[in-house]
Amino acid sequence: NPRSLDSAYLIYGTLRAGDFSIPVYNLLVILAAIAIAGGLGLFLQRTNCGRLLRATAENRAMAEALGVDVRRIYSTVFTLGAVLGTTAGALVVPTAAASLDMAIEFVIEAFAVVVIGGLGSMRGALVGALIVGLIRALSIVFFPELEVLAIYLIVIGVLIFRPVGLFGRSFA
Repeated sequence: NPRSLDSAYLIYGTLRAGDFSIPVYNLLVILAAIAIAGGLGLFLQRTNCGRLLRATAENRAMAEALGVDVRRIYSTVFTLGAVLGTTAGALVVPTAAASLDMAIEFVIEAFAVVVIGGLGSMRGALVGALIVGLIRALSIVFFPELEVLAIYLIVIGVLIFRPVGLFGRSFA
């Protein structure tokens, strides 16, 4: 059975500006997401481990031939993914009911973000996430019944006109 915290996230209050209001917790989640994305970007660009990780993702055989312990890199990536997933779950659960199948919606959104942004592009992931978030928000306001369909229409459009995504590159 789904478990809910019954609006416990509202304990932080709500910011109001005219007819517009937003819970402070949502702003904290947005700031946390920006900080995590920035930290992850810096980690991938500025550290030796991040460079090895990117090299392994680009060409596993070449990285292995150059002496990179690919199994250790894969373990690191899996661990980092588990930490990020756990953090995301901890940030989302106060605003939604927790259930065993709650990840399905997030996986579908993540798929849309990757298709729109382009596989292997951090900038593309950021732009794809912004597009998906804005399209969802706008469709909820103007056409609530088309919320899920709106995201798929954007994905279909990107696949038709730019199959590698907005910031992806062709590997052929």
